[in-house]
Amino acid sequence: MAHSTTTARLILLATLVSPLTHAGTDEALSEQILVTATRIGTTGESLPLAWSAISEEALELTGHVHINEVMQQIPGAWISRGNGQESLTALRSPVLTGAGGCGAFYIASDGISLRAPGFCNVNQLFDANSEQAGRIEVIKGPGTALYGSNAMHGVINILSAAPTEEKDHRIALEAGPDDFYRGKYRYSNTSGAHGISLRANATTDGGYKDDSGYDQQKLTLRHDYTANAFKVTTVLDLSNLDQDTAGFIKGEEAYKDNDIKDSNPNPDAYREAESLMLYSRLDFTLNDNNLLSVTPYVRNNDMEFLQHYLPWQSVEENGHSSLGLRTTLYTTGDSISWVNGLDLEYTDGRLKETQGDDFSPSKPAGVHYNYQVDATVVAAYSQLSGNLGDHWEYTAGARLEYTQYEYDNRTTDGSACAPEVADCRFFRPADRDDDFSNWSLNAGISYEYMEQQYVFARLARGFRAPQATELYRLQAGQIVADLDSEQLDSVEFGLRGTAMQSLSYDFSLYWMDKDEVIFQDSDRHNISGAKTSHKGIDINLDYQISENWSARLDGTYAEHKYDSRIQLLGARDDIKGNYIDTAPKRFGSAAVHWDMTETTGRPGRAELEWVYMDSYYLEPDNQHEYDGHSLVNLRMTSELGKGFSGSIRLTNLLDEDYAERADFGFGDYRYFVGQPRGAYFELAYQL
Repeated sequence: MAHSTTTARLILLATLVSPLTHAGTDEALSEQILVTATRIGTTGESLPLAWSAISEEALELTGHVHINEVMQQIPGAWISRGNGQESLTALRSPVLTGAGGCGAFYIASDGISLRAPGFCNVNQLFDANSEQAGRIEVIKGPGTALYGSNAMHGVINILSAAPTEEKDHRIALEAGPDDFYRGKYRYSNTSGAHGISLRANATTDGGYKDDSGYDQQKLTLRHDYTANAFKVTTVLDLSNLDQDTAGFIKGEEAYKDNDIKDSNPNPDAYREAESLMLYSRLDFTLNDNNLLSVTPYVRNNDMEFLQHYLPWQSVEENGHSSLGLRTTLYTTGDSISWVNGLDLEYTDGRLKETQGDDFSPSKPAGVHYNYQVDATVVAAYSQLSGNLGDHWEYTAGARLEYTQYEYDNRTTDGSACAPEVADCRFFRPADRDDDFSNWSLNAGISYEYMEQQYVFARLARGFRAPQATELYRLQAGQIVADLDSEQLDSVEFGLRGTAMQSLSYDFSLYWMDKDEVIFQDSDRHNISGAKTSHKGIDINLDYQISENWSARLDGTYAEHKYDSRIQLLGARDDIKGNYIDTAPKRFGSAAVHWDMTETTGRPGRAELEWVYMDSYYLEPDNQHEYDGHSLVNLRMTSELGKGFSGSIRLTNLLDEDYAERADFGFGDYRYFVGQPRGAYFELAYQL
């Protein structure tokens, strides 16, 4: 009853402030084309599915240094910022950590997962060139049948920019606080059957914290070829990160202490990461009703970092290389669209963990883990959608997926410690094979109750197979991790539409239950069988106040709880009913947008943004808490004449002391400190 009352109040609040809202994340809903649901353009406003999108124009105005700055425009999403380019993801979920926490989300570039399904990384969003993307699309809750393992809490899809019809040639230079410098380059053009788009950027950041900072480079090269009934889209994505990482600072509300908030207790911490993604999508128009799409791809990731968040600070080296093939047949009729496909992927993964010095007998120097995993994924799926009369639309889909791991231990089996040490932290299982078969279903229906205004309902199931680290990176004498796949069942209802020609709204209310949740118990063993519950409401309101003024509101209210009695590591025996840590009930953003063109005589935009983060618990016992914060950001961009344009961004305008992320571990409060007020200036020239 309390939850229903809170939800009703939030809806009422959103309705009252609707005159102050605008389409900040994209064009009017009636003009939206969503790619992520089926991998081809689909009309989005009537789709019985919760989704959001950020346009290229919004990305350019935000000019994000870290992707969390722009993802605040997505209701239900929180990309928790670590130091440098590090992050943790929440999407209709708590911020999930641990060996497999990142497996709850399908994070992709042009629909292809940035990491292989069994080899996710919590920081994988820094592999994508989101800074120069053509668009970001997000599905909230389980994905459609086209997405398999990991698409439980949602899909984040970074879309590459298509080639422009006419020449677009631009270079930009940017400077900011703490020796931040960034250069961006883009070229795009279409000539005859060939179109090309090149986007590249390079960043160096001295870091707000002591002994921190990073250098990063990204490149996206896209080539489109179209000839009669044949089209080929080829995309190459490259990224490189060399980072000096600042770790947590400790102590209650230490982020408010001027003497230590810019300190770095881990001056030797670092992260080095490289990624490559290359694919070609070949589309064959077979006849008026059938399109065959074949997409081969390769993926490679390598990473090395110091585990600064652990007292013994071992070094991890991991990576994987993948070959994949997606084959999809799109069939359209008078009132139906049908997608059928087969996905194949093979991955060679590897991980090594070493420690330079003895920390204790149970945490010795030397090799802790060294293994290789060959993974094979085979999946078949079918997704059907269509119309039931003039005002009804339905969609339904199913997916069956098989995953096999072949694990090879490259060091000695068993304990990593001396024989006489009984409580060794690190245990290496013997060679073994594991396989998992999973299925998902989804069904939705929408009804146009007024012109361009829709109500929808959806049932869906998502799943994820265990990650390789959960199965083979064992502790405390666990010989075998006998794990099941996690699965999540979701029910949601929504309202979406455009009213009064100027108001766009999108409400979605959801209930989700997750079973067979994998966790580490009080014996430090990886087991499955926990349950969690997730319910909430996501709100987006966009309003065109006048020809030049507009505003937006993106808000979330959610409750994420433990729903079973488990002996979770570091918690008391019974935490059923407790809130999951790092799961704020309320968060979101609002902004007022001004088109300055009429006033200044030159194209220009300005945006004043407010970002809100509610309080949240820091551990499963709900005994420690972060108070939350509010931030204000100002952004302005304008053409200057003769091909030049300029922009200024003022972040944390009120110089708030806050934590980007907080937790409680090893007996103390720990914080990643938010940056103080900062000013970023960019000068661009259209060549």
